[in-house]
Amino acid sequence: MSVKTLPALLDKMWQDYITINPLAKKISDLLTNQGEEVANDHIALRTFNHPRVNVDVVAKPFLESGYNYKGDYHFPEKKLYAKHYEHSDSSLPKIFISELRLEEFSPKLQKTVSDLVDQIPAGLESQFDFSSIGRPWKLSVEVYNELLKESDYAAWVAAFGYRPNHFTVFINDLKNFSDISVLNSYLKEQGFKLNASGGEIKGSKDVCLEQSSTLANNIEVAFEDGKLTIPACYYEFARRYPLPSGELYQGFVAASADKIFESTSKGQ
Repeated sequence: MSVKTLPALLDKMWQDYITINPLAKKISDLLTNQGEEVANDHIALRTFNHPRVNVDVVAKPFLESGYNYKGDYHFPEKKLYAKHYEHSDSSLPKIFISELRLEEFSPKLQKTVSDLVDQIPAGLESQFDFSSIGRPWKLSVEVYNELLKESDYAAWVAAFGYRPNHFTVFINDLKNFSDISVLNSYLKEQGFKLNASGGEIKGSKDVCLEQSSTLANNIEVAFEDGKLTIPACYYEFARRYPLPSGELYQGFVAASADKIFESTSKGQ
C-alpha cells in the first residue's frame, strides 16, 4: 500500500525491515524489556548511481518532508558514494543513502543493472514511498549470482530493491548500555553474532563516533527461476561523542562505514 506522509513512510519502512530482519525486533524488544527507550539514529538505503534511481532521486521525498543534505562520503574500495540527511526535528532519524558507482564496474554489470532499472514502471521512482517498495524488477538466480561475483552490494540491491538495509540503535539514549562494548557483550550473551570485520567496534571517541552491528540474517528469497537463502538486513548500534564545540557529532566516518557495509557480505 502506497503512503504519502513522512510518519507513515518511516513506519512502513520499520515494519518491512523487521519482517525481513526479525532479529532487530527481538533486540529492540530485549532492550525495551530492560527498561530502555530505543531511539533510531539513522536509516540506511542502497541504490545505483543510475539517473533514474540515484541518491538524489531516492532522497527527494525526504527533502520534501523537512530533511536537509548534511554531508557526503566516498568509499573507493567498495566503489560507493553516499550522502546523509537530517530533519529539522532532531528526534527523527538521519537518512543515509549510498549508491554503487556503476562506471567503475565491468560493462556486463553496467548493462545488467541498466536492464533491471529499465523494468521499473515509468514514474514509479517518483512515488513518495519509493524507498519502501521492495524489488521493482524481475530477477533470476543466474543474474543474481553474476552480480555477486563483482559486488555484494549490487547483488543485494538487485535482490531486495528499495527498502532499508538497516536501522540503528542510538546508544547515547540507553541508560544501562551507554558503553558500546557493554552493549556488544550483552548481545553476544543473548546469542547474536556481530560483524567483526575491522573489529567489532568501528571508529573511536577520537573520531566522535563508535559503531557496531549484527551480521545480516539469512533469509530465503524468491527469484523468477528458484529460491536462494542469502544475507538480508542487519541492525546497527551507534555511540556519538561531542565535537570541540560541545555539539554531538551527527555525521559518519567513511572508514567505519566501509566495514559496516560488510555486514551483508556472504563471506562474513
